[in-house]
Amino acid sequence: MKVLIIEDERPAAQKIIRLLEEIDKGIEVVDVLKSVEQATNWFTTHPAPELIFMDIQLEDGISFELFETCEIKAPIIFTTAYDEYTLKAFKVNSVDYLLKPIASDDLKKAIHKFNTYHRQKMDYTQLEHIIRQLQPATKERFLIKVGEHYRSIPTSSIHRFYILERNTFVETDKGKNYPIDYSLDKIEQMVDPKLFFRVNRNFIVNFYAIRDIIIYSSNRLKLKLDNWVEEDILVSRERVTAFKEWMDR
Repeated sequence: MKVLIIEDERPAAQKIIRLLEEIDKGIEVVDVLKSVEQATNWFTTHPAPELIFMDIQLEDGISFELFETCEIKAPIIFTTAYDEYTLKAFKVNSVDYLLKPIASDDLKKAIHKFNTYHRQKMDYTQLEHIIRQLQPATKERFLIKVGEHYRSIPTSSIHRFYILERNTFVETDKGKNYPIDYSLDKIEQMVDPKLFFRVNRNFIVNFYAIRDIIIYSSNRLKLKLDNWVEEDILVSRERVTAFKEWMDR
């Protein structure tokens, strides 16, 4: 666990470091800062630590001034010789409020509180980030063959993917149509679901290509797309509800 200490009294900072080493050898103190100015500069150039020990009265001001100039998301254990700032401390990211001289048992309880409540929350955030990293990235372009040439088409410029006579095609925003070597099932997994929607078995459409949505029956919708001169595209009955939700995001 990476810890930042903001404390202008050297003996007090050293005591916190010593107590932390006794509590958990895995705790790493990344820096010790003495002033509001030092801390302000530090937060603009370093990643956030997992936990901050923050004295309230520093050599050049009150540490609460930091919250006016810096975005501090890390949990904080305040350390001070005064109890007059308790309420103000708990209006920010406070885990605990320890009065000096800091007792070992009080520090252990504060670390336990952090591990029980805040660390668990951080682990969930990290898990969500890992899950997002594991999800396949959406495809940014498709390579197509045009006669004796190949062209790379940005996915955002594709108005629709469709099946015609058992072959898959793309239609671009220029109204050009090209065959492509992917099934619609595969394409549906590759493109951005915020931008594209599978309206039926034969069509995946781009949100920005939809010119009009017409109520076709009590449970059907009909779409008119830019550059599409063939018959109107019907949203299948089983997809109407999901399509409406997609359009209403």
